Amino acid sequence: MKLSCFTDEISRDLAHALDVMREYGVEGAELRGIWDKNIGSLTDAEANEAKKLLEDKGIACSCIGSPLLKCELYKSSGDDAMQETREQQAKLLERCIRMAEIFETDVIRVFSFWERGDMTPEVEDAIVQALAEMAEAAAKSDKILALEGEPSCYVRTSAEIARILDRLNFPNIKAAWDPSNGFCVGEALPYPEGYELLRNRIAHMHIKDCIRLLNGSVRLAVIGEGEIDYAGLFAALLRDGYKGYVSLETHYTPLGGTPEDGTRLFLMGLRHLVNNARSGGG
Repeated sequence: MKLSCFTDEISRDLAHALDVMREYGVEGAELRGIWDKNIGSLTDAEANEAKKLLEDKGIACSCIGSPLLKCELYKSSGDDAMQETREQQAKLLERCIRMAEIFETDVIRVFSFWERGDMTPEVEDAIVQALAEMAEAAAKSDKILALEGEPSCYVRTSAEIARILDRLNFPNIKAAWDPSNGFCVGEALPYPEGYELLRNRIAHMHIKDCIRLLNGSVRLAVIGEGEIDYAGLFAALLRDGYKGYVSLETHYTPLGGTPEDGTRLFLMGLRHLVNNARSGGG
C-alpha cells in the first residue's frame, strides 16, 4: 500500500504540488489537471515535460485520472447518438493510453456516464458494453481500467461497482474504489461491507472522509475524523496484500484558506493512519 495524491488538489503548478507531496512522503502522483489542462488534453511534449518533473522529484505516476465516460450516455437524439459517444470516448481513451505510456503507469480511471434517471436494464447494458469495448482496447496496451463509483454517475456504490465488474469478463477492468463516494449516496458501511464486495478487485483507491449530518446530508471531514473506518480498512488492505495506491482526493478548502491548506491537513491525517497500520497499530 503506497501513498498518492491528486496533484491538482494542491495546485495546477505541478512542480509546486510535487514539492508539497514530498514533504509528506507521498510516493505517487495522480494526474488529472496540469497547467490548466486536463490530462487527456496534454500534448506529448507537455506530458514528457511533466514526466521529467516527476522523475526529478522521485515521485511515480499512480494513475491517469481521466474523465473517461464522465459524459452523457447519448450525445444527442437519434439513432446514431450512442455511436457519437463511442467515437468521442474511443479517441479520449487512445489519448489516455498514450499518457499512461509516457507516465509509465498501468492504471487509467473511468466512470459510468452522467446519471440521467434510473439505472434501467438498458442503461446498465449500455454501460457494460462501453466498458467492455474500452477494456478490450486497453488490454492491447496492457493497461488496467479502474471503474470509480461516482455520486453523479450511474455507478455509485460498492455494490453497483461489483455488479458491473461481475458482468465484465476482462481481467484488466477493476475498481477505483472511493469509500466516501458510496457513503455520500447512502452506503452505510463502506468498510467492512463495501470492502468485502470488492476485495481483490481493487486496482486503485481514492481517499477522503465524511460525516453524515442529522438532516441526512454529508460534509467532508479530515481523514480519521469522519465516519469511515479507515484504520480498519488500511489494516485489512495490508493484511490482504494490497500493493496499489491510496490516493488522496480532498475536494476541500478550509475557511479562509486554500486548497493546498486543506490538502496538507488531509495528508497529515492520511499519513498518520497509514503509518499506524504499517506498524501494526491499525
